[in-house]
Amino acid sequence: MGLLDNFKAKLGPARDRVSDLAQQHEDKIDKLQHGIDKAARVVDEKTKGKYSDKIQTGTGKAKDAMDRFVHPDATDPTAPPRPGDQPPAP
Repeated sequence: MGLLDNFKAKLGPARDRVSDLAQQHEDKIDKLQHGIDKAARVVDEKTKGKYSDKIQTGTGKAKDAMDRFVHPDATDPTAPPRPGDQPPAP
């Protein structure tokens, strides 16, 4: 087993624990996502729309990352597979 495989094996339980905690506190995470939207609007207003596309991209990525922890079994069929994920069985 290589160094990366050892790291993945040790990281797996931590990832599962974070996912369990995220599911338990889903309501707080929803509030956090609303806060991200509010902060993005404020920054967009302060920059007068100059960085709107970058702000939207960053906001979307942050919210998607949180959603993956809250709903780890729900996968986006258009998203590329994450390292270590198994392909669906036929």
